[in-house]
Amino acid sequence: MKGIALLGSTGSIGTQTLDVVRRFPDRLKVVGMAAKRSVGLLDAQMREFKPRLVYCEGDEAERAALRAHGSKEATLEEMVLDDEVDLVVTATVGDVALGPTIAALKAGKAVALANKESIVMAGELLTRLAAEHGGSLLPVDSEPNAIWQCLRGEERTISRLFITASGGAMRHATPEQLAQVTPDEALQHPTWVMGPKITIDSATLMNKAFEVIEAKWLFDVPWENIEVVIHPQSMIHSMVEFDDGSVKAQISPPDMRLPIQYALLHPERLANIEINKFDPVRTGALTFERLEGDRYPCFALAMDYGRRGGTWPAALCGADEMAVEMFLSGKISFTEIPTVIGQTLAAHEAVADATPADALAAAAWARAHVADLVAGTGDSKPPNNG
Repeated sequence: MKGIALLGSTGSIGTQTLDVVRRFPDRLKVVGMAAKRSVGLLDAQMREFKPRLVYCEGDEAERAALRAHGSKEATLEEMVLDDEVDLVVTATVGDVALGPTIAALKAGKAVALANKESIVMAGELLTRLAAEHGGSLLPVDSEPNAIWQCLRGEERTISRLFITASGGAMRHATPEQLAQVTPDEALQHPTWVMGPKITIDSATLMNKAFEVIEAKWLFDVPWENIEVVIHPQSMIHSMVEFDDGSVKAQISPPDMRLPIQYALLHPERLANIEINKFDPVRTGALTFERLEGDRYPCFALAMDYGRRGGTWPAALCGADEMAVEMFLSGKISFTEIPTVIGQTLAAHEAVADATPADALAAAAWARAHVADLVAGTGDSKPPNNG
């Protein structure tokens, strides 16, 4: 029986993780659950899965109602370090998972990464901690998970990685249409059902830049050997080219439960009748297109600052998080997302040899800077890192 700490149980990835746990009660047990404010859903999840530990940012009355189920309140770090926890699933949005991820890796535990921000903000640190303490980083995102699957049983002779992108909800929009895009329109992803933040990141292709950064750290591949291609059908999730020219691809219908299950049950592959199977005849043609950089300015922006290291990637994550929030709340337009992110990064004073505290501070500063830009106050200053 594998004990799980699920951080972000009420979000899209969290609820689908519980779908997988529900199918394999003899192999998976939820030891701890953490959610931000969706107290009603968390309450229902606790009634079903009966975790021993719980974390919630609700008020005292709400937390008392959750404790009435017999669960003990714990911090995220306390939860992941519990002796019964074998695997930590980080299904949160933003940088809240960075501290618990570091704690789990230092304790030699496995971390199933559905939270891109942690690896983007501190990829070098996390991979080093995993190697030093015997922990492991297991990618849950469909694209890095696909690369992980393709590498299974292979010698490390990678020539290139191909990461696929659907192109998001606005792939066919004209520049004029992009300027008028509403949040509801940008949230209509053509192939995936995901949370709002990642869906907007898919429309801007910021999500794909994060996956390139993630793949660089997880698989130790040079930046120039990672290529992103548009694949509208979302059936091939990534491909690996080896030195001899052979290419392996991981193919399956778009369903996040498959990569989640692979990470939770690894190294086992077990049948799950709820996950649709690939039908090549019914699927028909699988096509690919080159990424049009002019259409996705966030991608180029993220790749530029992501390569710089230090606190640049953390500031990138914070700026993107707030810019997406501002778009979803109607305070900026879709085409202003890369503008406010770019302006924020241009003002950032980076720390080269960044600690986790430096990374968290940079992300927090970037969120505040974007908010000030949008509000028109313009008085947010870069942190004094000198």
